[in-house]
Amino acid sequence: MITVLQRVTQASVSVDNEPISSIGAGIMALLAVEKTDTETVAQRLLERILNYRIFADETGRMNLSLRDTCGGLLLVPQFTLAANTDKGNRPSFTAAATPEQGSVLFNYLQQLALASYSTVQFGRFGADMQVSLVNDGPVTFCLRI
Repeated sequence: MITVLQRVTQASVSVDNEPISSIGAGIMALLAVEKTDTETVAQRLLERILNYRIFADETGRMNLSLRDTCGGLLLVPQFTLAANTDKGNRPSFTAAATPEQGSVLFNYLQQLALASYSTVQFGRFGADMQVSLVNDGPVTFCLRI
């Protein structure tokens, strides 16, 4: 799985101009499922997201995690992160999971997140979403599990 973590002051997702989720300060994570991903990979990714230290402590150093700050978490599926852009002018999605596999793993990740963390919201798998955010810092990291 691939994720782009963004530390945000706020983030939201709309579908058909209707808001479906929003958070205040916390992390928005864009997620892509690849063909070789499993439930074990999804579990590891969620733990990394929840425990990744990207928030400032009292000295201004990035030493606090989302769990430490009790911030919001917004998980947004974005299959285009799995694109291979090494050649040409058109991305290849051969490494991306099929829509069926991606949906199953994203739904599994949703259930894990709901059971593991209290302030979590989601984008809608397969939907044409409008994502809005205010990146704090900006602080952005790419993780591949």
